[in-house]
Amino acid sequence: MFQTFDPTTTPDQGPPRLAALRAEMAREDLDGFLIPRADAHQGEYVAPRDDRLAWLTGFTGSAGFCTVLPDIAGVFVDGRYRVQVKAQVASDFTPVNWPETKLGDWLVQQLPDGGTVGLDPWLHTAGEIATLEKRLDGSGIALRDTENLVDRIWPDQPPRPAEPVSKYPTELAGKGDETKRAEIAAALRAAGHKAAILTLPDSICWLLNIRGADILRIPVAQAFTILHDDGRMQLFSDPQKFQDLGPDPAITVAHWEDFAAALDQLTGPVRIDKANAPLAVSRTLTAASVEIAYDDDPCILPKACKNATEIANTRAAHLRDAAAMCEFLAWLDATAPGDLTEIAVVRKLEAFRRATNALQEISFDTICGSGPNGAIVHYRVTEQTDRRLTGGELLLVDSGGQYLDGTTDITRTIAIGQATDRQRSCFTRVLQGMVAISRARWPVGLTGRDLDPLARVALWRAGQDYDHGTGHGVGAYLSVHEGPQRISRVSDVKLQPGMILSNEPGYYREGEFGIRIENLVVVQQADAQPGGDDREMLDFETLTWVPIDLALVDPELLSADERDWLNRYHAAVRERVSDRLSQPARAWLERATRAV
Repeated sequence: MFQTFDPTTTPDQGPPRLAALRAEMAREDLDGFLIPRADAHQGEYVAPRDDRLAWLTGFTGSAGFCTVLPDIAGVFVDGRYRVQVKAQVASDFTPVNWPETKLGDWLVQQLPDGGTVGLDPWLHTAGEIATLEKRLDGSGIALRDTENLVDRIWPDQPPRPAEPVSKYPTELAGKGDETKRAEIAAALRAAGHKAAILTLPDSICWLLNIRGADILRIPVAQAFTILHDDGRMQLFSDPQKFQDLGPDPAITVAHWEDFAAALDQLTGPVRIDKANAPLAVSRTLTAASVEIAYDDDPCILPKACKNATEIANTRAAHLRDAAAMCEFLAWLDATAPGDLTEIAVVRKLEAFRRATNALQEISFDTICGSGPNGAIVHYRVTEQTDRRLTGGELLLVDSGGQYLDGTTDITRTIAIGQATDRQRSCFTRVLQGMVAISRARWPVGLTGRDLDPLARVALWRAGQDYDHGTGHGVGAYLSVHEGPQRISRVSDVKLQPGMILSNEPGYYREGEFGIRIENLVVVQQADAQPGGDDREMLDFETLTWVPIDLALVDPELLSADERDWLNRYHAAVRERVSDRLSQPARAWLERATRAV
């Protein structure tokens, strides 16, 4: 089984580690030290070696950071984790609502007489530190680059991952790596850039048509890369990982420790994405008098805009995954509540995905929260938290699979027994938001920020909301959370054809229940309206084909258009998935997709 249920942290681990860190800070004459979630590659997911935030604090969320001062240690978390952090950290740590509270403002408040705050320049980006320095200007607070003080006090820190990479077939990628490298090199020449520094693992894997296993659940390999404007690539990693790829005169592989020296030898302008390249890269180039050109990672948009082959493949992956999900939901409907627990549900769902004989991995640890656990947005069940399913409660299941032809991510919220009127009204408002995004049609040039309110209007009318984005990008057998595309209040990236996103509004009542409904969608050119459009328009193609629990839908709250969408969606689910199911699941599907 891919998923395990052992707790990875406990609150009591934090206080002695915090004391040890403060002792190191005193030895370095520091008044503070920053501990980010990120690693040197600035991806959302980190290897065990780099999970410093969890090791120090006990907090296991995928975003956030800790700032340790002599008398306070703030753990900064966003709205997804404000319930979770309270259960995971000891009282020695103080949760801080972020990004509402900015780090610079907090430091100025906590260090009114000034001070020196240390940071590891490999774990922070140039953009991040520039923003912080601007806020601290005139405060008497200085930032200082240091060695990583957490690494100093971590006696059994795991080794750097070194899993071998494999080639990703061109027939799945839709384009050969030589073609990709030539196109990106041409883009560098057009911009007047002599080279680009790539640090994001999924960008490197996309460009080279390779996949790896350095990060749990995410098929990527860690490396740093210098891509030259003539298409040559210098990789810096563990050369053993790349032995099976065969020789290529345009690609060299060197050891990690050779990266800094290679930066010194570059001729600028060198392109760096200040949103994801480590600050240490900028520092090294500046010290060597190499001109820096700050610009986006040149792979990030081509990777996000899937080609026709990738989209066709991901459609196939989603249909396969939909059949597994329908078998699971049919089983759950026939079995729950019984004596089922959250762990039993997770195991059964993984078994149905494994039965496809195509599952490479789950795409993240399944979130399976019953009752109040559903209100923990990124809840991970353990043997200690495992909860029995109970009639009258809701069960939130957020899960996905990694298949060679695509990455899936789906959330369904299910009524266990009879739903209450409040559960049904809240669920229906979330459904209205999901339908609004599914039906959206918008002019070319709009961003995810422009669409995000559509998912919230029904909740806002009831005085409700949710504290996470409406949608994140998804890769093609890569990261289940892919940038730069997203549907969010803070997204300024224009939506473009081929971008795959999640559509997942939600609603959460701490101590009671959580609701989230998630489909994946892909941006496409919209068909012209009768009479023609004044502007070029985009809309979404739905990729996910799994029933939505009608026991939780209040038809009286739906408009005629919303009911029509739901009925058409369920009819399409029957048409696409029914022939892939066992007879019991097929009978369940007929009932689950009845018209409302």
